[in-house]
Amino acid sequence: MIKKVRKAVFPAAGLGTRFLPATKASPKEMLPLVDKPLIQQVVEEAVASGIESIIIVTGRGKTAIEDHFDVSFELEQLLEDRGKPELLAQMRAISSMARVSYVRQQVALGLGHAVLQAEDSVGDEPFAVMLSDDIVDSETPALKQLLDVYERYEAPVIGTMQVAGEAISRFGALAVEEVEDGVYKVTDMVEKPPFAEAPSDLAIIGRYVLTPDIFAEIKQTKPGAVGEIQITDAMRSLLKKRPFYAVRFNGTRHDAGDKLGFLIATVEFALKRPDLAPEFREYLKSLKL
Repeated sequence: MIKKVRKAVFPAAGLGTRFLPATKASPKEMLPLVDKPLIQQVVEEAVASGIESIIIVTGRGKTAIEDHFDVSFELEQLLEDRGKPELLAQMRAISSMARVSYVRQQVALGLGHAVLQAEDSVGDEPFAVMLSDDIVDSETPALKQLLDVYERYEAPVIGTMQVAGEAISRFGALAVEEVEDGVYKVTDMVEKPPFAEAPSDLAIIGRYVLTPDIFAEIKQTKPGAVGEIQITDAMRSLLKKRPFYAVRFNGTRHDAGDKLGFLIATVEFALKRPDLAPEFREYLKSLKL
């Protein structure tokens, strides 16, 4: 019988150089979409998909993430004393939504290396990997869409989306055979290929459902050109031993690790807020663009 996916790994040890100077002393993962940090947004997606245990891979200067998911007695007492029950409930929900644990990545050596740090915490179980840079706005949580395919095919699953033109060179790219609408069997994968050599326009997005045998492959994966151990290279090696599938998920993906993508996501999420949307929409209409 297939094992249920109970755990999700969140690599969060990167330096966030694309958002300097804001990330010099503050974790990129704590940048807010309106008023909710990126990492909370994705943790909520995991919990809504049935994940029970959150494993966050952190590094130096990331203690704000741990504080965010911890209980804040002083803040809760203050909100209670000031008669703000709705805010109090929101704060308590953050610290109680899932079991959260932390492992340390001492040196940022790539996504594959970050995932490897969680090996002891994951154990001999299938697990999800979720990147907080990738915010997916969808009716059914993006991870849930992957988990449904994992349960049908009993194999690792990668989130994917179509990318137009030369932008594919910024992603891992997939060679696939479609097995049902929006679901593919993976035949090969390449990390950041030149546009002319990309096997398709299907890019790997920051949602994965992996099996524990990936750890052995990561350990044998050599660093790439920039000295990083890429998860794509490890998955490509494992692909020779077991099938992989990919899901073109339904939803809108925002690259919140990019300044423009982050701004777009902020606008889109603000326009979904009943408390902000009417006035914000009128403001946007008033801009002389």
